Amino acid sequence: MTDAAQPPVLQLRVVIEAEDYERAVAFYRDALGMPELMAYAEGGDDRVTILEAGRATIEIANPTHKRVIDGLEAGGLPSQRIRLAFEVTDGAGTTRRLAEAGATVVAEPVETPWRSLNSRLDAPAGLQITVFEELEGSEERALRDGFGTEAERE
Repeated sequence: MTDAAQPPVLQLRVVIEAEDYERAVAFYRDALGMPELMAYAEGGDDRVTILEAGRATIEIANPTHKRVIDGLEAGGLPSQRIRLAFEVTDGAGTTRRLAEAGATVVAEPVETPWRSLNSRLDAPAGLQITVFEELEGSEERALRDGFGTEAERE
């Protein structure tokens, strides 16, 4: 049993193996702007950098929803089973900046039906990422048909 004031999960940490460690760190830390929280080196080639990602969530999508998103964001090009999505304040500008830093733009920013601006990129460390900018608040979105929680649907 957990204390009601203390959630059972305190942090989500996504661990990414990167063959080109320096390029990956520079891309996510410097180009995307994720602050370095800490770094460890055990000697030799053993290195890890932990970057602050703000609030973390896990988005669980069924195969149908994944295909819908792939259609909206990337013209139907399929994404990997796991894709990182970063909320930013300037979707178009961030997409340009990440492309200049070495990412390959899979799909330029597009406005989705739920009012976010999404782009898709192939990034260092073999990851496909989505950059999204929310164009309306969660309070407004909650009023739209289809939005809510699974508990509300039951």
